[in-house]
Amino acid sequence: MPYNGATVSTPPPRHHRPLLVAAVALLALTATPVLAPAQAKFKVTYQVERTDSNRVYLAGRVYNDASVDAVDVYVTAEALDASGKVLARGVAFVARSIPGRSDADFSARVPNVAGTTGFRVSVSNFRFGLGRSESP
Repeated sequence: MPYNGATVSTPPPRHHRPLLVAAVALLALTATPVLAPAQAKFKVTYQVERTDSNRVYLAGRVYNDASVDAVDVYVTAEALDASGKVLARGVAFVARSIPGRSDADFSARVPNVAGTTGFRVSVSNFRFGLGRSESP
């Protein structure tokens, strides 16, 4: 204790800093990638292919406008009423990989519900990354 009764504080030892830096680096290397916002770089077109008493079949195409591959791509097709309310929904797998600046076809099924006046189809799941396997 100093002679005048004041308290003296010292900074924490710096020997923990390398451990902290290593922990942050390890976390960054092992973290799960964050999914990009759906629709970020996609254009979706579709048309009603056919209808039966239980389902409506939609056929369409997803365009990847990004410069990188989109991996594990899914679309959600929704049946809408006149006010835009969702009456029914279907999810469809599009492709394991859509290369950058390319496209892929899809087909989706939506329950056939009375009152449906239209549909909305959007990319609901994907991640950007390398979709092609490369060998030496």
